[in-house]
Amino acid sequence: MTITPTEPVTAAPPAQTLPRRTFAIISHPDAGKTTLTEKLLLFGGAIHEAGMVKARRERRNTRSDWMAIERQRGISVTSSVMTFTWHDVVFNLLDTPGHQDFSEDTYRTLTAVDAAVMVIDAARGIEAQTLKLFEVCRLRDIPIITFINKIDREGQDPFTLLDEIASTLALDVCPMVWPIGMGGLFRGCWDIAHNHPIGRVSPEGEVFAPVTVPPEQMAEVRDAIELTGAYPAFDEAAFRAGHLTPVLFGSALKDYGVVELLAMLAQFAPPPTTQRAEPHPVAATDPAVTGFVFKVQANMDPNHRDRIAFTRICSGRFQRGMKLFHVRAGKSMAIQAPIFFFARDRSLAEEAWPGDIIGIPNHGSLRVGDTLTEGEPLRFTGIPSFAPEILRRIILADPMRAKQLRRALEDLAEEGVAQIFRPMLGADWIVGVVGALQLDVLAARIDTEYKIPIRFEASPYTTARWITCPDPKRLKDFIDANQSTMGLDRDDSPVFLARDPWSLRYAQERAPEIHFSATHETSVA
Repeated sequence: MTITPTEPVTAAPPAQTLPRRTFAIISHPDAGKTTLTEKLLLFGGAIHEAGMVKARRERRNTRSDWMAIERQRGISVTSSVMTFTWHDVVFNLLDTPGHQDFSEDTYRTLTAVDAAVMVIDAARGIEAQTLKLFEVCRLRDIPIITFINKIDREGQDPFTLLDEIASTLALDVCPMVWPIGMGGLFRGCWDIAHNHPIGRVSPEGEVFAPVTVPPEQMAEVRDAIELTGAYPAFDEAAFRAGHLTPVLFGSALKDYGVVELLAMLAQFAPPPTTQRAEPHPVAATDPAVTGFVFKVQANMDPNHRDRIAFTRICSGRFQRGMKLFHVRAGKSMAIQAPIFFFARDRSLAEEAWPGDIIGIPNHGSLRVGDTLTEGEPLRFTGIPSFAPEILRRIILADPMRAKQLRRALEDLAEEGVAQIFRPMLGADWIVGVVGALQLDVLAARIDTEYKIPIRFEASPYTTARWITCPDPKRLKDFIDANQSTMGLDRDDSPVFLARDPWSLRYAQERAPEIHFSATHETSVA
């Protein structure tokens, strides 16, 4: 599995149809996800120096965490895309937020990938957010490679970690790279498949120092590796079906296991796969161009107030300037300036293939869940919005800027930073978020990008539910009778704003014909 020095890299995919690997990195906060992302880019030749989260002032910032608030807090709060070529394979790497307050953004990102790398802290094992993200991967049958990080520090016994993964996630585990000691006794790693030690190497393949292990420690390592034979052997079909996870122990910070992870992705991660859609699935080999928008980002370049729709190409050969049918709008649109991403940096995309992620600049016409095709009115399986757990009223410092505030809220709600509701009675906006950190991000971005200071105060509501009914008259009667607790979301869909759990249950019991939903379909045919 050890691979020779890297080849020249381009920031955007080349014209020829090289193999594609589109994958996300998921983890609990502080497991080392952003550091691993940086090292994959470094070893892939896409950058020349890896930044560090919470870096010293004189060091460069990480490329994947490009927003000011990300650099200030040392966390990822929005998904970013980085495309690079390594050993004749095009990698589309989607870095996701680790913090649970941004789980919706991560969920949307996982709809656009074919595989995932799950990063686990060797000392902490599986944590709450890791488990949540794994369940999302399981719902979509996404193959997972497990990278157990920080083995250069004191951690749990490797067999304990393997057994925890197997029992907690109900997955077969197959150790591929094994640690030679941990913490103070760490000496390197062992490539089980090729039966040789893995030392620290530079991104160019230069060996810093050979692996030297005391004989008594080497005997322990050989005994441990012999015991790993009790685990299932690697089976590519089981891996791609989501039943087995190969496990690599490593240290992203110290460069152990990074090249082996890249090699595993290149060799075994699935190529672009069939996507769920209505009225029929879409295979990557279908000749017609299709794609769907899984994320919208406003103000990646604040100087130009840009608005970019992140679009996964699912089939066909996309070419710049071609006209695609926008299914929700029912009309064609010319894609004149599509872009490839490298975090906030970008380059013009002359063409793209299944698995590629392109950005489409637009002025609000494209939304999350939208489908673009060469003509057939397809609809890819929608991406749901989740009922917020925190509702707050927005207080505007300057009432004369209400119009600008509305634009800012609609832009950021489009991204999924927060959900916005307009009560049917009253003029104040209500924002809904999954976690409190989202409120900080929302206020910081509105202040930084739109120059509008805001603050939040308690709302009379504690949760929201979208309401529907097969009988339009009964739905209207319910809305008319409950106007003090009714609002509209940004799609003008009716939302019941509950003051507490009791009032929600009471409303449900009083109106059994009304369906109260904690999720809302984003995609519209």
